[in-house]
Amino acid sequence: MDSLDIKTRARFRWSMEQLRIRNLQARAPLARHLEGDLWELREESSTNIYRIVYFFFSGRRIIFLHGFQKKTQKTPRRELEIARNRYLRFLAREEGRR
Repeated sequence: MDSLDIKTRARFRWSMEQLRIRNLQARAPLARHLEGDLWELREESSTNIYRIVYFFFSGRRIIFLHGFQKKTQKTPRRELEIARNRYLRFLAREEGRR
């Protein structure tokens, strides 16, 4: 987020707040289901398209896994793989705390 321009950062803060309020009810254009427990928060700014992959943990807790600038129609496999790996590591850490 720190690398984004001020306007885009503000838009993402608004989107994150909307996601917090709507929670599981959030749908396009704000959010879109990717696979399994993974969703993407969607934002456009000027000619750039940005996504943040997230999931809901224990009901209402939102865990943001990976953000990237999208340059193709489909979510790039590499970006999704990064998010999946972080998701699995997070779950393993949480399981270790129990």
